[in-house]
Amino acid sequence: MIDLFQRVDFKSHSGLDLTWKIEMDALTPKEWDCISTMILELSPPFKEAIGIPRGGNVLGKLLNRHGTGKRTDPICIVDDVLTTGGSMNDFKAKRQWRNPSNYIGWVVFARTKCPDWVTALFQMPY
Repeated sequence: MIDLFQRVDFKSHSGLDLTWKIEMDALTPKEWDCISTMILELSPPFKEAIGIPRGGNVLGKLLNRHGTGKRTDPICIVDDVLTTGGSMNDFKAKRQWRNPSNYIGWVVFARTKCPDWVTALFQMPY
């Protein structure tokens, strides 16, 4: 059994020194399925969902099953935990260069304020 919230010193993907971690590997497949349902109830329709590797892969696959395939709908980029928003913005910028489209974003947890185009299912105070 892994704890979802861990008090541990570690370096984030963005290079920040942090004193606690949200360990998303603690979630079961049933919990991931529930999270995808929660997002689907709140999200506008999207053409397809793409997870940012590695944290967003599971959620991206689950949400992509519900993509409309319509060219007029936005592409949904997802990740597990947002710390600075850099990964979401960088991923979107790379995708837009190859695939100009509208984009929406979803994260399960946000440790700080999200970029305007991203919504957090659970938002930490900032």
